[in-house]
Amino acid sequence: MMEQGAARGVDDEADDGTPRAAPTRPVRVRGRAWVERTGTWLRVEPDGDGMLDLAALPTDVRTTWVVTDDEAGLLTATRALAPDDRTVHLLGRHLHREGRPRAKVVRGHDDAIVLTAPTVSFVDRTADVHTGWITGVVHPGLVLMTEQGDAGVLAAAAERLEDDLPDPDDCEHAVLATVLLTLTQAAGDVEAEIGDAVARVERTVFSQHAHRDVLADLYDLKREIAEARRALGPVATALPELVGAAEAHARRPEWLRRVEAAVDRIDRHLDAHDALLGDMLAVHLAQVSVQQNEDMRKISAWAAMITVPTLVAGIYGMNFRHMPELGWTFGYPLVLLAMAGACVALWRAFRRSGWL
Repeated sequence: MMEQGAARGVDDEADDGTPRAAPTRPVRVRGRAWVERTGTWLRVEPDGDGMLDLAALPTDVRTTWVVTDDEAGLLTATRALAPDDRTVHLLGRHLHREGRPRAKVVRGHDDAIVLTAPTVSFVDRTADVHTGWITGVVHPGLVLMTEQGDAGVLAAAAERLEDDLPDPDDCEHAVLATVLLTLTQAAGDVEAEIGDAVARVERTVFSQHAHRDVLADLYDLKREIAEARRALGPVATALPELVGAAEAHARRPEWLRRVEAAVDRIDRHLDAHDALLGDMLAVHLAQVSVQQNEDMRKISAWAAMITVPTLVAGIYGMNFRHMPELGWTFGYPLVLLAMAGACVALWRAFRRSGWL
């Protein structure tokens, strides 16, 4: 397990001899931080108000990871800790783009990477997919990130680093790799939850007691799948930039291949869930059509049985003077009996044909 807290007032030079400029005056942001010494990650605790003094971060480390609570704090931390203003300018343009955040990777100078990665979470009670995003700056020896949404990817990644699990990479790339692997794992969990929701809807569709809102359930679930695919789809297009950044120094790392494979697998599974929901929608509409045809046949059969006595009664209600059996004592009961017999014969015929 990681030690809680880190020493202050240590040397101003990293283990590899590369100095890291630190703020000369207190710079406070709301967030938390971790530092890495020779593969061991140590948490830097904020004060009682949840504020982190960036000027007090230790500098005798190989990697510093700062997670802020919002984008304003991320920009402040980048201004305070980034080695040059070009990274600050790149992040500023990245944060102030118009429209909804999408997966994006921008490579800057000195191996700096500014990225946005979408996150997804699933609410089982309402079968809703919630989307969010992670925005971060990855610089040699420095990682700055913030997360919006309720997926909790950064918290889960920090737990993995704190538990001293095997790092998928080294230094700042260990943070990036852990975050992206945790993100894809969370997305895989959402895909599995969606699969369970699809199975529940499937049982409802083919149930003899399907409720009338099954169409709404099908549409809502298809919409949530579209939401997840819209969030995760651009990740596949953004990963090549990370691949290029990684291959600039060495061959593509194993963790990046795992992320690519996971994103591709999740997209295929979501596509299969969406296709299955489309098939269920077609089956349900066919079931509704068959049920309507059966109802129409029943209505037609009862209408035919009602037509016979109506026809006879209409004929005898014409008030002509000379009509058969008008003067016969048993004429009236005979007509009633004939009408009843015709209705019974029609009822038996419709029963044999399956209309009733």
